[in-house]
Amino acid sequence: MSTRVRRRRTVAVLLVAATMLVAACGSGSRAGDDPRTVTVWNLDGQPDRLAAVKKINDGFTRRSGVRVEEVAVQENQLPSLVASAAVSGTLPDLISGLPLAYLRQLEGQRLLDTRTAGNVVQRLDPSTFTPQALQLTRDGNTQLGVPSDAWTQALYYRKDLFAARGLEPPTTYEAIQRAAAALTTADRSGITLATDPVDPFTQQTFEWMALGNGCQLVDEAGSVQIAAPPCRTTFNVYGDLARRYAPQGTQTVDSTRATYFAGQAAMTIWSTFLLDELGGLRDDARPTCPQCLKDPEWLAHNTGIVSAVQGPDASEPAGYGEIASWAVLDGAVPATGTYVEYMMSDGYKASLAVAPEGKYPMRRGTPDQPDQFVSAWPDLPAGVDRKKPLADIYGRQTIDQLADATGTMQRWAIPQGQGALLGPTVAELVVPKALSALAAGEPAPDTARSARDAVEEIQRSMQ
Repeated sequence: MSTRVRRRRTVAVLLVAATMLVAACGSGSRAGDDPRTVTVWNLDGQPDRLAAVKKINDGFTRRSGVRVEEVAVQENQLPSLVASAAVSGTLPDLISGLPLAYLRQLEGQRLLDTRTAGNVVQRLDPSTFTPQALQLTRDGNTQLGVPSDAWTQALYYRKDLFAARGLEPPTTYEAIQRAAAALTTADRSGITLATDPVDPFTQQTFEWMALGNGCQLVDEAGSVQIAAPPCRTTFNVYGDLARRYAPQGTQTVDSTRATYFAGQAAMTIWSTFLLDELGGLRDDARPTCPQCLKDPEWLAHNTGIVSAVQGPDASEPAGYGEIASWAVLDGAVPATGTYVEYMMSDGYKASLAVAPEGKYPMRRGTPDQPDQFVSAWPDLPAGVDRKKPLADIYGRQTIDQLADATGTMQRWAIPQGQGALLGPTVAELVVPKALSALAAGEPAPDTARSARDAVEEIQRSMQ
């Protein structure tokens, strides 16, 4: 048995054991639960964002008398931390900023309090939420979590370089490949894109491209499709871009940003969390291109944004996005639901303002003011060391385009009713590992088959 297979089976056994222990212990399994304290694992734990959330929490505490304890958790560490906490009976009451894949995984492990989540949505009124958000966070009629906000993946490109070479915007596979070839020079890459085998960011980049070509992880019958022709095309294009027109070596979430910011790449694929940094509003991640030294907004003004791409096997463009949810865990203290309601109502605008570039509201407004939150969002100041509404930098048309993309974004597996497969596929880093091998020279058909085999192995472990 290979080490890869042994490790997967070990993780599966651990998660099953954790689930069984939680089920056996019930809601009283947590040590030291205080009914007047809500413990939150926060996946958006950058120091400035955590400090802003704590200020919002202080308002909730003054009103309710309930304390909120925030614990910063790294997303890539979440599966192992959940497994360990489930075994020891130290799960939190709530996880904030939980991506869809992990929400599905927690449901598969029977760790969610879906009744509280459903009650919160009902009390807030389902009609006030974006329909896409409720669809992606439900399993049948069961509301798995409370959808809070969303970001979308996009391709960022140098408008000035494209114009100088007479290139069309990179909205299709063909246009991306043509531009990457034309704009690659001795001191500049045509594109920089993720190949890190240990970061979900790599999957996000690939899934954005894959959805645009009609490449799906699985069909409605549960048959794995990641080696089907549309996906083989995506693997082939991704590998070609990574090997011929991108920086060599492992490319990470940080290196792709740094390369584009330095003016050393003509394109990159990143989430909308890039927008404040690209606009020169954050000192620890500022554009460093020569022109940016005099004008911190120069690169932003010369960057075009493509939110949806179309491949040769697709009939229309498609985009990828992520919905961050409040996940109430089984055995949570009763005050947890009250806290989530506060954060989705009186505390909602302030919570969106923590990082508006990556937090488009999934609750549009209230019954009395149906567009209250989506109307306020474009004018929320973004940034850390400097504050400025994103529309002032990129223009209202671009910001509206990105906002509209959150209502049409797609995801693997969930629309096919196979959402339970998405969580372990992301947690096992199937796609990032495959793309790392692809970038290192593995033929695309072999990469597609190895990814298919890995997903099918996860399917068997779930039966």
